[in-house]
Amino acid sequence: MTRSTPRTVLHRAAGSFAAAGLLAAASLAGAAAPAQAADTPVFTFGGPAETALHPYPESGKPKSSKVGITLYNPSEDEENGGFDGDFTLTFDLSGVAGVADVKIDGEASPDCRITGTKAVCEDWGIWPGSQSAADFVVTAAKGSENGATGTIKVTGQADGATFTPFTTRLTVGGPDLVMERLPFTTELTPGDKQQAPITFANRGSRDADGVLLTLRYSRGLDIPQRYSNCEYTVDDPGLPDFGWTTALCSVEGAFEAGATYTLATPLTLEATERAYYDTFLYGIHENSAAQRTAQRAGAPFERGTGGVLKAVPVKKGAAARSTDLDPYDNQQEADFRTENTADFVAYGDQVAGSEGSFVTADIGFRNEGPAWIGHIRSGEDVATVDFTVPQGASVATKPESCRAVTADGQYRENQNTPAPRYFCNTSMTVRDGGGLDLRFELRVDKAMVGASGAVTVRNTFLKNPKLPFDPKTANNTAYLILNGEGGGDGSDSGGATEGGDGGSGEPSTPPTSAPDPEESPSGTSGTSTSGGSSAGTAGGSGGGLASTGSVALIASGTAAAALAAGLVLFTAARRRAARHS
Repeated sequence: MTRSTPRTVLHRAAGSFAAAGLLAAASLAGAAAPAQAADTPVFTFGGPAETALHPYPESGKPKSSKVGITLYNPSEDEENGGFDGDFTLTFDLSGVAGVADVKIDGEASPDCRITGTKAVCEDWGIWPGSQSAADFVVTAAKGSENGATGTIKVTGQADGATFTPFTTRLTVGGPDLVMERLPFTTELTPGDKQQAPITFANRGSRDADGVLLTLRYSRGLDIPQRYSNCEYTVDDPGLPDFGWTTALCSVEGAFEAGATYTLATPLTLEATERAYYDTFLYGIHENSAAQRTAQRAGAPFERGTGGVLKAVPVKKGAAARSTDLDPYDNQQEADFRTENTADFVAYGDQVAGSEGSFVTADIGFRNEGPAWIGHIRSGEDVATVDFTVPQGASVATKPESCRAVTADGQYRENQNTPAPRYFCNTSMTVRDGGGLDLRFELRVDKAMVGASGAVTVRNTFLKNPKLPFDPKTANNTAYLILNGEGGGDGSDSGGATEGGDGGSGEPSTPPTSAPDPEESPSGTSGTSTSGGSSAGTAGGSGGGLASTGSVALIASGTAAAALAAGLVLFTAARRRAARHS
């Protein structure tokens, strides 16, 4: 029997991430698994509900598809929640006899073998979360007819554990909806409008009974039409995301195999006054309740009140068949760069305290627009708040998003003792009207009249501090004043750069819209449970967009979580392997 090794663990972890990610796999597996007794864990399988197969060709080899089956352990205890035992998985292939030929992907599933109409995988150890159970390469069987269908049934067995059975369906043929790329103008100015004549084709072997058009565009873009057969949702403005608007349009009709369709009336895509870096995604799927539920992803939607969005044929008959039947060509995307600016305005504070006392200071910046700034593709932080501690004070508590550095801004190993300077990064988005609010608790070590520390919002690169989108540099620096003469509300605590001209003349105190730090979410970039506060627009793990395939959210927080999960799996497997070697 093959034991798990570190190599196997990393390989399987990578397989799980590539398939759908830990969370998505958990959803496929049915995260709400039946309640289990304390001494009898219950494991569930996941995978595609149905897979379409390319019809068997008249000549040449059939084209293959892949079916990946996952195994989910619902335990949240990464250290002790694993199942340390042998288990056997059985795949009943008799239901697809004459419909599909099934082979094991040997590299991905080294512990599996097929005998007759049964595949068996034997392994040891099921760690918390989702892992790859088996990967199969499937093709239509010779002589199978278009529309032929069958199922593969999956069961598991282990002493001291229970497995919830799972069934996946294979069907020969099907629609293959392909979205065509539109030739957008991508260099824009605010207010620019252009038509979006969405066009798609069905290059499959069967008609599609209705289609679901999915439109998704970031905060700086807008499609003003609101159709009655579309439902719309906009990201919560208090969330640190890209401010996506999503439209799901159910378009009725029989969309014939081999035909191409376009919208009866083109959509209008507009660059708003907020636009800077923005992305538009447009996709097409066969309409179904399951597809609509998947696209909604639990968000609340409202139906439009305008006319009906319709699609009309532009080609019929002898269109070339697609090279594959898969969802990867169902979506296109376009990136836009709008000539625009944003004004990042720093604010400081004015606090007072006797020697040995502790004081709380609120500092940060606001984006006074007009543009929102979001690094959708790269996921890079937008800006850094650079804070120098006033003379005579030391930091007792800092926001989690801030790191201590030396006086000249160099790396500092010790993050647990007071430092003379702190760098606090935003995340990949700063909305118009948003910003970053930070709360520091200071100890007054020596009472000094009018000690001050600079609060500067700048580029994340210390050697290149200028914000490329912000031409108003005079208000990028404010000051935290400790024991200023006459006290006051902090209205004279900043608003000018060092050596500047006095700044904008506006007060640099925190805006009244800043949230209560006690109510700020923890664990996100730009927030803190240790005295930090975020506006909910600069930090967060909403995720950036990867530059591969469909646009995928890859926020640095998400990437770090995935890496951490992989390391946990690696460590746990190595520990188990050592015990059983």
